[in-house]
Amino acid sequence: MNRKIITTAALAVVLVPVAAPSASAEPLAARAYVDTRANDCAGSGSGCRPGIVVHHWHRRGAQARGVGWVYASREGVRSGTARWLVKKPGGTWKTGGGWKRANRVGSFVETSWGRDGHTGPKYPRGSKLCVEFRGLTTKACVTLK
Repeated sequence: MNRKIITTAALAVVLVPVAAPSASAEPLAARAYVDTRANDCAGSGSGCRPGIVVHHWHRRGAQARGVGWVYASREGVRSGTARWLVKKPGGTWKTGGGWKRANRVGSFVETSWGRDGHTGPKYPRGSKLCVEFRGLTTKACVTLK
């Protein structure tokens, strides 16, 4: 009788499946990057006049930040032209993306530069990115953390 219990217990140990990683676990390569979206609204009144959203990424532990895309919007206008600027820590303002026509979407206009993925220019951590609309002195800015 004892032999049967021991054999059954040994068989149960062999048949217990090894825990597989869950479906939500990220692949090793995907965990190597940190993807972040930073946004800001500027101006007075309701809405973003202008607004900025930046997708930036970096490898864990790295000081450089890659800028995948920059999005600019402005509410309360029918048309506009925008560009984005970048300033490295201790540096001067440089043009990141040239003047680009913004398309009307409802009560605001929008435009963007770049694309998804780990592409685009790299800047040091702490760099500042701003969007500027032609004829508007107010800028919307974010800092790459």
